[in-house]
Amino acid sequence: MNIVLLSGGSGKRLWPLSNDIRSKQFIKIFRKEDGTYESMVQRVYRQIRKVDPEAAVTIATSKTQVSAIYNQLGEGVGISVEPCRRDTFPAIALATAYLVDVRKVNPEESVVVCPVDPYVEDDYFLALKGLAEQAEKGDANLVLMGIEPTYPSEKYGYIIPENEAFTSKVKTFKEKPTAQMAKEYIAQGALWNGGVFAYKLKYVMEIAHRLIDFTDYNDLFAKYHTLNKISFDYAVVEKEDKIQVQRFVGEWKDLGTWNTLTEAMEEKVIGKGVLNEKCRNVHIVNEMDVPVLAMGLHDVVISASPEGILVSDKEQSSYIKPFVDRFEQQIMFAEKSWGSFKVIDVEKMAMTIKVTLNAGHSMNYHSHKNRDEVWVVISGEGRTVVDGAEKKVKVGDVITMPAGCRHTVFATSELKLVEVQLGEAINVEDKQKFEL
Repeated sequence: MNIVLLSGGSGKRLWPLSNDIRSKQFIKIFRKEDGTYESMVQRVYRQIRKVDPEAAVTIATSKTQVSAIYNQLGEGVGISVEPCRRDTFPAIALATAYLVDVRKVNPEESVVVCPVDPYVEDDYFLALKGLAEQAEKGDANLVLMGIEPTYPSEKYGYIIPENEAFTSKVKTFKEKPTAQMAKEYIAQGALWNGGVFAYKLKYVMEIAHRLIDFTDYNDLFAKYHTLNKISFDYAVVEKEDKIQVQRFVGEWKDLGTWNTLTEAMEEKVIGKGVLNEKCRNVHIVNEMDVPVLAMGLHDVVISASPEGILVSDKEQSSYIKPFVDRFEQQIMFAEKSWGSFKVIDVEKMAMTIKVTLNAGHSMNYHSHKNRDEVWVVISGEGRTVVDGAEKKVKVGDVITMPAGCRHTVFATSELKLVEVQLGEAINVEDKQKFEL
């Protein structure tokens, strides 16, 4: 089975745990059997591998998310990188070309496209295999998953099938309705449109070539910034007559807000937190190393991270985005392909960061024009290279790097260090990479 997972958006509705780099799908909030936590993308990837160990998984995403994906899933997963945002049709066209031209998948094979962040069980992925198999038959150019609605939601579009069969032709589509219209749609047998569908690779390749002037994946990638922003629904789905829908009756949740996310949490408290006996329907998610105490609260979510602190009524938490958009704040935490970093302190001419490198990984060999840096190793072992000179480092070692010098660090074991940046112009753009 070929699967393309769409991983986009900044996920600001889950602030302060999400930001422009760390989207909601990377937040480790779901408890595993061994007591550790996994993110939405880790959970979905694990479930796919459980149902189909041979599945070819490709994640279509922006370049800002690549490091986090490699950090959480390893570097074996396929990634189709969008050079910039151009909506879902260009993203899906690029991912399709990636499979055909780069991964050399037969254009006659089918692929399933779905969001990376649904909260589902294993039967969902069995249903995805069914979609792929139906698309392989060629009875329809597109096969959609229609989710049996559990209530008249205003958040989803609706698919109205021609009949009540498991696989049916699509009669019509309806946009996100009012609650009253949603009731009427459901009375007509409508299904939620979860944005999940399957097609043969050659089908979208033909449409892409018809709508976009390009030769192959590399050419499409180079021209990507010139493409018009257009959704897959508008460019393809609404214009396709040969289209079917398959029903899905299992659990399916869109965890896009704190309210829906806490419904899927198995624990009331993640991190340091205490609820007194008067609290009802209260959740704490705390990434800080300080305790959070809640007393006598009802229907509230509390979340704390280096980015900020949220205390909100759960229903009101759905309306967080316009308020978060007002904040102009430096990214305080991010996962990279080599590990992660957390900003500890920011001054006018100095910044202090805690860096964690995973064993066997290293930073890029790089320099900074406008700042000096100092590393203090606080845990683990590794080796540094400063202007070509290699040195083993351990706990307590201090490495000084003046502006302009080339440097990197390799982690033999998990390596933690405190990095102090000193200069008048400290910013993420001040970095030049070199071959080592």
